[in-house]
Parts: sequence; structure tokens; C-alpha cells
Amino acid sequence: MHLPRLLSALLILPGLLMTAVQAAPFIPTNGKQVLEQLPARTDPLQREFALLRKRLAEKPDDPAIASELAMAYIHASRNDGDPRYLGYAQAVLKPWWSLTNPPVSVLVLRATILQSTHQFPQALLDLNSVLKQDRDNAQAWLTRATVLQVQGEFAQARASCMRLYPLAPELITLTCLHNIGSLNGDAASSYAALSSAYTKYADSDAGTKIWGSTLLAEMAARLGNSKAAENWYQQALTLASPDSYLLGSYADFLLDQQRPGEVITLLKSKTRNDALLLRYALALQAQKSAAAASQIMLLDQRFEAAMLRGDTVHQREQARYELQLKNRPAIALKLAQLNWAIQKETADLRILLEAAAAQDPQAAIPALAWLQQNKLEDKTLQAVIAKLNTRLGGRS
Repeated sequence: MHLPRLLSALLILPGLLMTAVQAAPFIPTNGKQVLEQLPARTDPLQREFALLRKRLAEKPDDPAIASELAMAYIHASRNDGDPRYLGYAQAVLKPWWSLTNPPVSVLVLRATILQSTHQFPQALLDLNSVLKQDRDNAQAWLTRATVLQVQGEFAQARASCMRLYPLAPELITLTCLHNIGSLNGDAASSYAALSSAYTKYADSDAGTKIWGSTLLAEMAARLGNSKAAENWYQQALTLASPDSYLLGSYADFLLDQQRPGEVITLLKSKTRNDALLLRYALALQAQKSAAAASQIMLLDQRFEAAMLRGDTVHQREQARYELQLKNRPAIALKLAQLNWAIQKETADLRILLEAAAAQDPQAAIPALAWLQQNKLEDKTLQAVIAKLNTRLGGRS
């Protein structure tokens, strides 16, 4: 789940699961080989960074300026899926990073960076500390709701959303609440209510509308209404330049709809982001393209580099790569189980069920029980659940 900018003073949170893994080190074959095209200094974003860095250099002990620069880097990370920006954000906050009780603005940013690297318990500790000092901190409540939702703690996530009512624009609050409802036994009515709210608040800012329309697209897909899902995705894509979360979500929808050619067109220039490279490779494979092999090899290098770094953030994506591109279900299942222990979004559930169906159906039983307990409605899971039930002798 990703979130919009609430107010100019607040930050944009990166898509939780779409941040790119850094590529493996590359040794050029000659001194003239171009390794990467750097952003031009005339790029508006780079000018913003330069201005903020200049201000911070003049007042290096000012947490307000540091927080503003860190927010800009986090925003860039979410849009581009480039994890280096998160590293830059953390570096900017270094003077306060290890403090037990840094300024509130730094605490919120530290929690945001921690959640982006799936350090959810630590992120919650920081958010709870913020809220003890400032009960009206809308960003802290919204981030807290996100973290709790990803962990499958829907009641607590809903309670955090409710605290937004007097603090944030109503569409933000309603989107937060209805997205959780759509995952927790109230799919159809949550979709209808959010659709109505989206129409009512049509003059909302573009960031909020992209967030809402992306979530509405995902709800519609889970409900089996592919036409509505397509319409919502198209709305989101036309509101502004799409971020990595929206691109990944739409690519998954297109792959489910057996439309790999459109995925290739959508993502062919976005493969610096590993999550998007995965979907690009899956689309090439679906088309039996000769280009698939080179993209799979590139993923090999990137996941190997991630493992050498001890990076476990992208276990869901790696499980999907192992199952769908490498045909190694045993490895995929192990990765999916490790991932499920940390986070419980619908995509996490899906890869776990698919890997279990391919390797060991018994391994799916706890996840199937969780699905029933939380009353998740998702028609994209019907085929794999039917396969599992058959292999488990009708047990659900």
C-alpha cells in the first residue's frame, strides 16, 4: 500500500513493496562504456535537491531543513523506486538518527524509512513515540495504519485511520478506512463507498486521487470486475507521471488478463527498478521472447547481490522469480514463508499459496486459515485455492 501527500508539510510514503533492489556491481569492458545517465542539473527535482542541500549546509544542525530534504528524497524514492534516495534521506538525518528521542519530524521520517525496509516493529515504536508527544500528527496515524495493515492487524489499522477524521482531508480518511474494509470482509460495500467518495471529492489533489484510483482498481480486480479495474488504472495513469507502485500494480493486472504485450510497452524503460524488471521478464516469457533470457540473467545478478548484502526486503518478489521464472518451487516456497512471517498483503498471500500448490500443499494450511479468519475476498485467488483444496482432499 502506498499513500499520498497529505499537506505540503507532510511526506509522501514510498510504496512498501516496490522499492528497487540495487543491482550487482558491474565491471565495464572499456573506459568509454557508459554506465549510467545521471540526471541533468537542469532537472527540477535535482534543482530542488541542490537548493535544500545548500540551505542545510548553511544550517547543518537545523532538523527542520534536514527533514525537508529527507522528505524530498523519500518522495523521489517512491516515484522512481530507487533505494539510493532512501539512503540519502537517512544520511541527511544522521545527526539525529541514533537518538532515543529525536525531534518529532525526524521520528516520523525515521519510521517511514524503517517501514520501507520492512522493519515494522521498530517503525511502530517510533510512530507510537510521535503520537505520545503529538496526538494530532496526521502523518504518524496514516503511516501507523499502513504498517498495521501490512502486518494483517486490521482492527488496529482501522482505529488509526479513524483518528484521521479531524486531522486530514476526508477523502484521505475514507480511502484509508475503505481500503482496510475491502481486505477484511467488506469488499463490495467498501468499493462502492470509496467510489462514491472519489466522485464527491473530485477536486482533490492529484496525489490523493492517484492513491484512491489505484486502490479502487485493485479492489475491482479482487472483486472480479476487470472492466472497472481497467478504467480506474487508466484514470490513475492520466493524473500524473505514474510511480513505481502504480506501474507494478497495473502490470500485475495486465499479466492476469493475459496481456503481456502491454506490460512490455509499459515497463520497457523502467527496468532499473527490480520489481518492475521482474514483471517485464514475466511478460517477455509469456510472449516466448528471446529477450527474456537476458532479463532473467539480470534478475539473477540483482537477487544474488541482494542476498550477499543480507537484504531480505524483496523476498516476495524473489519468491515469484524463483517460482515463475526459474521453476524452483522449493526455494520459492521457503522465501514465500519467510516473507509471510513479516507481511500479509494479498500479493504475499498469493505467492505463498501458488508456491505451496507447486511444492507442498500442506504448507498452505495456515495461510488458508488466515484468509478465512479475516474474510478476505479475492477472486484472483480462486484458481490456486481450488487447486490446493483438490490436493488437500477438499480441506479449506
